[in-house]
Amino acid sequence: MTTNLRKALLLCLGALACLSCAAFDLQGHRGARGLAPENTLAAFERALEIGVTTLELDVGVTADGAVVVMHDPYLNPAITRDAGGQWLSASKGPLVRSLTLAQLQTYDVGRIDPQAPYAKTFDSQRAHDGARIPTLASLFDRVRALGANDVRFNIETKIDPGRPDDTVAPEAMTQALLQVVRDAGMTRRVAIQSFDWRTLQLVQRLAPTIPTVHLTIQTANSDNVRDGTWTAGFKLADHGSVPRLVHAAGGRTWSPNAGALTEALLNEAKSLGLKVIPWTVNNPADMERLIAWGVDGIITDYPDRLRTAMRARGLAVPKPVPNP
Repeated sequence: MTTNLRKALLLCLGALACLSCAAFDLQGHRGARGLAPENTLAAFERALEIGVTTLELDVGVTADGAVVVMHDPYLNPAITRDAGGQWLSASKGPLVRSLTLAQLQTYDVGRIDPQAPYAKTFDSQRAHDGARIPTLASLFDRVRALGANDVRFNIETKIDPGRPDDTVAPEAMTQALLQVVRDAGMTRRVAIQSFDWRTLQLVQRLAPTIPTVHLTIQTANSDNVRDGTWTAGFKLADHGSVPRLVHAAGGRTWSPNAGALTEALLNEAKSLGLKVIPWTVNNPADMERLIAWGVDGIITDYPDRLRTAMRARGLAVPKPVPNP
């Protein structure tokens, strides 16, 4: 065997070893939504106590430009009480973009309204009355204070191309988000994800070292890859498959709804060099099946269940971070 061939084989073996020991990405959805009120500091602390690789979360921008951690562009009546302790009565509360940070933080998001259908979905969630909508900066501060120095953040821009008046524009949201990330010194620990790929195109241009995660949904009622509206003009018809669509858009990680992922699509994505991290997987049998297929991680409301599934498949689990 020649020296050059021996070196090439050693390089290949080293690369395979790195791939085989790559950490499985256990992502706590909205912190740990199944166990604590979503997108609150209590939920993120609970996820860290259990032990996760990544905190998954959503962000919006207030009237005075604060980047806050919440899922909906408006206050969700199912999880929101006013300063007097009353559940919001309208079908939708005020838009986040219409409120200042001070106004937003007068609302309590520490439990689910027991009369709401949503409560039945997460009947094991433990309430934390008095919880407020946190800023992204305060989450970074809390994680730093707990010493969770290896934990990453997967941050979703909540924006809808079909409802432009509900949120600030893609440029304003992306720039505000990137500024908070930079100010906190977290550029190496975050990824930015979205169903609206316009924000991902902006991140790729404005902060090319920050990974972007291309979210997709394909169900009977929702499909963000159908016509290019959500995918920054990239069209499925031009590329033939969702993995190739993500790849064409500059993606390195594809995050599909778990029900739309097949083993064949996973293998195709892998052949294109994409990581695949499906959402939101709460059934242990589904977790074990997806791990067996070879996904790179899973987003779940129940990180405790995923840790059990990972151990069953012989995967190392991330270290818990105690909350003193």
